[in-house]
Amino acid sequence: MSSLDLNTLKTELNPEQFRAVTTVDGPILIIAGAGSGKTRVITYRIAHMLDMGIPQSQILALTFTNKAAKEMESRVKELTGKKLQNLTVSTFHAFGVRILRADIDELGYRENFSIYDETDRTALIKESGRELKFTADTLDVYKIGNLFSNIKTGRKNWENANDMYRSLYESYQEGLKLYNSVDFDDLIVLPIKLFHEHPDVLAKYKDRYKYIMVDEFQDTSHQQYEMMHLLAQDNVAVVGDDDQSIYSWRGADYQNIVQFEKDFPGVQEIRLEQNYRSTETILEAANGVIAHNTNRKDKKLWSGNGNGKPIEIFMPENETDEASFIAESIQGISMEEKLKYDDFGVLIRANTQSRAIEEALLEANISYTMSGGTSFYERMEIKDIISYLRVISNHDDDVNLLRIINTPRRGIGRSTIEVMNEIAKQNVCTLWDAVQYLIKDPSGIIGTASKEALEEFTNIIEGNRSKLLGGRGLSGKVRQFVDDINYKDYLIGEFQKNEKAVRFKLKNIETLIMSIETWENNPDNYDPNLFNYLNRITLLSRDDMDDDNDKGKVNLMTIHASKGLEFPVVFIAGAEEGLIPHARSVEENGGDVEEERRLFYVAITRARDKLLITSCRKRRKQQAVVECEPSRFLDEIPANLVEYHQPQTAVTDDQAHDILSDMLKKFQQ
Repeated sequence: MSSLDLNTLKTELNPEQFRAVTTVDGPILIIAGAGSGKTRVITYRIAHMLDMGIPQSQILALTFTNKAAKEMESRVKELTGKKLQNLTVSTFHAFGVRILRADIDELGYRENFSIYDETDRTALIKESGRELKFTADTLDVYKIGNLFSNIKTGRKNWENANDMYRSLYESYQEGLKLYNSVDFDDLIVLPIKLFHEHPDVLAKYKDRYKYIMVDEFQDTSHQQYEMMHLLAQDNVAVVGDDDQSIYSWRGADYQNIVQFEKDFPGVQEIRLEQNYRSTETILEAANGVIAHNTNRKDKKLWSGNGNGKPIEIFMPENETDEASFIAESIQGISMEEKLKYDDFGVLIRANTQSRAIEEALLEANISYTMSGGTSFYERMEIKDIISYLRVISNHDDDVNLLRIINTPRRGIGRSTIEVMNEIAKQNVCTLWDAVQYLIKDPSGIIGTASKEALEEFTNIIEGNRSKLLGGRGLSGKVRQFVDDINYKDYLIGEFQKNEKAVRFKLKNIETLIMSIETWENNPDNYDPNLFNYLNRITLLSRDDMDDDNDKGKVNLMTIHASKGLEFPVVFIAGAEEGLIPHARSVEENGGDVEEERRLFYVAITRARDKLLITSCRKRRKQQAVVECEPSRFLDEIPANLVEYHQPQTAVTDDQAHDILSDMLKKFQQ
């Protein structure tokens, strides 16, 4: 389709969608209920704007996952039949990278900075802690990482209780700057700093982007909202659903919807309430639950998909029975209704629930995929190769340099690394500069063997720099590089008694190289260089891994991970007090369960045709077995929509005789 005239739009869209698509000027707030065709509205709206003659380069569409951005872009291309090389459809963080790539030198960084992921950040916190002589007891890196993120994004201030970590935070920040690196929070925080301190940079972006759209607006943090607010002029459209705001723990604030109405006077509000996903029964259940929340925009989802089947609630004895029930039901329903395994979603509130369910699925020989496992890019062998590539592209990246300086082992021991750190500290320079100093140092601070090992290391890095940074064929060069450093021999040495582990890790490296090849051969990739590749993989979130391997597998995932997905059949496991609503969340929010209720609402609205909910009578917690109470949310589902099932009891001899007689009669008919 190359032209979207108004008549075409009217036939393709319902009246509210049509209004949302064709209202282009001025601020607009689109409240899009679950399954109401939100992505369709955004893509048609962009296509319609292009059709009106608005230049691609003036449109900026921001969303939350690379997956959503990719889907949006491909659907607009499909609708318009154009390549759209100047259209910006991006995640907030990727857009932050774009801004920093162009102008980070204004903040005192050098170009080609590195972006630290979770593992790199942890290593830098540990290194900073060691320098400041923190004890292992006080260095809970997970807790400290969260605190630093909260401080940086303004969610928390320094208080007496946290003051002991203040010097560590400052050392961490200095480390980032010294290593010419930024962390994930910086991708939003630093562009805002840039806009405030350099109005000319902000003016450049305001002048370019005349039309801004934000998807999943209820998930924006205060920083993301500020970034959007600084850039936006009049023509800004935000799309969201306050009932699906489930990320307050990572800074999201659905009150940004209220803030938007204050900051953009004259905003037009359009509500999308027709759901195209679920049956009327499922929607009525969702409406019945969410109506108990007080702080929300009133809306009522409705469906043209018919009433559908009742919601079934089962009360198994314990988590083992629950898991067996889920596995058996999946087998039974898939046979009866001719469904594939990937038509099933099994949703859990906490990762601790997965073990029993995974065991039951394995025992029943049911293929499944568990969302949120170890990311491909977090695996040891992948991190090693990527660390080499990062140091080759940015010698000043100390965290990655420390990871690989003795991997594979080349005789650079801890004492040499301590000397390097001391020199870097005294001279306020990077570890790479310290290494160069030690190689040339005539005073013999380190022995000849260590010097030679350092020289060997720098020769590997320097020798591959021009090769890997220039020209095409990056994947082939990386394959050759892995051979040159004898990484295979290193793995064999590390995993001597485990051939299977070595094969698995080598296969992972080959997968990495193939993914580089696919990326660099993509016709839409105009500049497939090493810098761009490294930034791309840092921004890849776990849900953006290649999904092709997961076809035909049951989807086992947390409710948080299920957002935006839908399945013909959904199981919500563990609908019990303490799990959903989760005890920790209730405690942290002073008894308020509204976000947990929104989470339950999201779980219900993932189901298209059939919804089954389990609530155990007992559950093992640590070493004890505790009595469970059904979730209060179950009582909020209108009773006429629900079918309760009693747990199966042992069949008596008389009953068995009757069942057998009935079966024989059926066969004789």
